[in-house]
Amino acid sequence: LIRHPKGILLWDTGLTPDLVGQPPQMGWTLKQSIPDRLKALGLTPAQVTHVGISHYHADHSGGAKDFPSAELLIGKGDWDALKAMKPDDRPAAQLAPWLTGGGKVTPLAGDKDVFGDGSVTILGMPGHTPGHTALLVRLASGSVLLSGDQYHFRENRDARGVPTFNTNRADTLASHDRFEAIARNLKARVIIQHDPRDMAQLPAFPAAMK
Repeated sequence: LIRHPKGILLWDTGLTPDLVGQPPQMGWTLKQSIPDRLKALGLTPAQVTHVGISHYHADHSGGAKDFPSAELLIGKGDWDALKAMKPDDRPAAQLAPWLTGGGKVTPLAGDKDVFGDGSVTILGMPGHTPGHTALLVRLASGSVLLSGDQYHFRENRDARGVPTFNTNRADTLASHDRFEAIARNLKARVIIQHDPRDMAQLPAFPAAMK
């Protein structure tokens, strides 16, 4: 969650809140929904102005439907793929508020300076999916790069690995190069979202980096 004077961005929305209180499904469990967690910050879903989705996979877009009044920011390649899905396909169902025309969506053909001052930028990083993106946040303490699924683990990053389920190997490798150049030039802290070791570097919610 990124707070800015011009709005509030929620980056990736995890698993569907339908899992709360249910037995594990495909190894997935969820103890609390995002709206319930936001209560600790005194926030409601209606106060979230933007929802940024790194890619349409279910473990990154599942909670989006709880924020139907927010502007959806998603890579154009992913948006096009979603529109080609059946309405009951899981990713399409999770983003139904926007696919059915009920919410504002901005498909991103490249990078997006979310608030217009360079502090929060969605970066086009296609390859994992056609419209995959990562997030750059510039804080007073330094820059932070949130990976989406550019990498899944530190070892994947070290080896420049490309999972077999990525949609385009060449695009993935080009995005690896771009991601690393940005990280190097800005001396950014990289947070690989699927790696518990990296996630542990972030302050425990509801504390925040500044």
